[in-house]
Amino acid sequence: MALAIICSGGDAPGMNPAIKKFVDYATLKGRKTYFIYDGLEGLIDNKIEEASYKDVAGIMHLGGTIIRSSRSQRFYEYSYREQAYKNLQKHNIDGLIVLGGDGSFRAMEKFSTEFPINFVGIPSTIDNDIYGSQYSLGVDTSLNVIRDALDKIRDTASSFNRAFVVEVMGRECGYLAAVSAVVSGAEICVIPEIDFPKEAIEKKLQKELENGRNYILAIVAEGTGQTAQIHSWLEATMGMETRTTVLGHVQRGGNPTVYDRLMAFDFVMNGVDYLLENKESNKVVVFNDGKISFVSIETVVSNHYKLPQYLLNAIHYLD
Repeated sequence: MALAIICSGGDAPGMNPAIKKFVDYATLKGRKTYFIYDGLEGLIDNKIEEASYKDVAGIMHLGGTIIRSSRSQRFYEYSYREQAYKNLQKHNIDGLIVLGGDGSFRAMEKFSTEFPINFVGIPSTIDNDIYGSQYSLGVDTSLNVIRDALDKIRDTASSFNRAFVVEVMGRECGYLAAVSAVVSGAEICVIPEIDFPKEAIEKKLQKELENGRNYILAIVAEGTGQTAQIHSWLEATMGMETRTTVLGHVQRGGNPTVYDRLMAFDFVMNGVDYLLENKESNKVVVFNDGKISFVSIETVVSNHYKLPQYLLNAIHYLD
């Protein structure tokens, strides 16, 4: 059995440690290993090369992914999926590790219904929105990047009697915003999952300003589309000079944390073992309550991730 690894969709810190462990561990198991460069686009274009320990030496600390990634419109067409499958056959690859998020897993679910492929998906998205798993690779590093930025922004906010609106990533999931708001002590958190109680927050903050508060920190998930609205509202109702900071793609880069590196190892080793022990895998590795297990790809893509109740409760405490 030859095994290959591919990154699909957005990059996430921890992908390179996962790639290194894949080559090291699969080689130890006596398997030939391959890189699929440039994600699903590379799979279609046969950008597949054999990998060895020399290719992964010294990459543990790097953010991003050395084999690069992509989003592929072509993969939605059957003819290109067929071409991708034939490319795997050319290299005698019958096991695939897929580092990706929800969109990547949906693509693999479609792929696996049409061709006899054998894959294990590893949740790799800073949005942390994969159904059935409490953790996705890269989210810990991203949260630490955001935490560092918020700590610095609070310094200047308090120095200049200002309100700051900070937009963090999260299209449909407010995980990054919710956790960041809680650990930074933000006064406002706006996420897609719950309505923002503007009137209640306004009364609370106005009372605090009367009692000496001199700054406000608001965290807004990009998926809400409310960043500019919150900025205008703060200036109009609080009478405070307000600044907006969009953290953007800085949240996806940087050296992966110790936790993301260790989890990359656990995910990959369990994924490789599962591929070697099962002729028909098509599973996603998940992590819950300190334990790793496997969930069918159908279960993952047919359900929607929901923020845990304890986080929603924590957001309400900000009210």
